[in-house]
Amino acid sequence: MSKLTLKSDETVAYQGRMLEIVNQEMTDGNKTIVFERARRAPGVRLILIDSQNKTVLLSKEHRYELGKDDYRLPGGKVFDTLTEYNSFLKSGEDILVPAKQKALAEAEEEVGVAADDAVHFHTSVCGATVQWDLFYFVCTSWKSTEQKLEIGENIQIVTVSFDEAQHIALNGAMSEERSALVLLRYLSSVA
Repeated sequence: MSKLTLKSDETVAYQGRMLEIVNQEMTDGNKTIVFERARRAPGVRLILIDSQNKTVLLSKEHRYELGKDDYRLPGGKVFDTLTEYNSFLKSGEDILVPAKQKALAEAEEEVGVAADDAVHFHTSVCGATVQWDLFYFVCTSWKSTEQKLEIGENIQIVTVSFDEAQHIALNGAMSEERSALVLLRYLSSVA
């Protein structure tokens, strides 16, 4: 079995506001193929646990693309544009640094809590042909502030028990299945 190796730098075949299509030539020594993938700037998700380790904060919002209300782990994008993300990629710096900063900012803006710290729990990688990493952080100490929602955001924060969170993750009420799985992993790690 041959191993694919990089033959050329990547080229951007298409770039929109949120997604880009990237091509890169790969070779197995005899044959060259063009490897294509879609790339989106990474996101952060928060697992906000109360100090007694019994409840978790979830966001609930109406998602027009689903036509219904959906439970989510609060979060957002690490970088607002692909240009910012691509510049960061060239820097060679650790992505967890801006991801953690964004997680703490999202806690305050979207949830209305000022978290003392965010601990990286897991990175979900979408796959080989779609690059859209999600960085999950756990926060266990915070104080309530006020939500600072953007125009068009209508996010309700709900406090649920660990059992309720497990039920939400398993019954499809949380449609972002990667987040449902990571939440289940977290809950099983503290059980």
